[in-house]
Amino acid sequence: MKLFFLFGLLWWLLGNPFLAILVLLVVLYLLERRFIGLSPSLVRPFRRRSGIAKWKRQLQMSPHDVSAKSELARLLIESRKYEEARSVLLGIQDQSEHSAEFWSDLGICELALGRLEEGERAMLRALEISPRVKYGQPYLRLGEAWSSSEPEKALRYLEAFKEVNSSSCEAYYRLGVLYAGLGKREEAAAAFRECRELHGALPRYLKRKERKWALKSALRGNR
Repeated sequence: MKLFFLFGLLWWLLGNPFLAILVLLVVLYLLERRFIGLSPSLVRPFRRRSGIAKWKRQLQMSPHDVSAKSELARLLIESRKYEEARSVLLGIQDQSEHSAEFWSDLGICELALGRLEEGERAMLRALEISPRVKYGQPYLRLGEAWSSSEPEKALRYLEAFKEVNSSSCEAYYRLGVLYAGLGKREEAAAAFRECRELHGALPRYLKRKERKWALKSALRGNR
């Protein structure tokens, strides 16, 4: 009813029903991004492309700039250009041998390209250098990667991630999905419930970041 009233008001103000619908959709999108965050950002892809172009220009002027290559690889990974990102990272492997972030990024590329064993080695190398690198994200990535072929191994990695990052609703949600896939309904329900309870206890600045996992857990828990 409120949406219908708002649509009518916009139609009256703008004098065009199609323009009113467009404005209403924009308002709903902005509200969803502000308070829920399930929909993708429309701005972020443009920022990534701009950043990629920037670092490529930097490398044309300074081909051996390790920091520029690291930033470029990170943006390529965000853009899911894993083969290109992997190529960039291999070009700085000698200089980044003791960087946990380097091995984590390389592991992401290897896993995304289906090279699970290579990706696992890279991720474990990152965790060996720094067990809390990227707040334990390598454990989460490994859990995702092995969830289909070796779910028990995936569970071990996700449990490790949960211990490293105790404020991650995503870990509990993914645990619940894995448990459900293994036919462990009680464990799955408990994981989804813990996800929702954790979200309710998080400070405000973390709630928005983790909200989508709490909503997904609520949907899975009600099935």
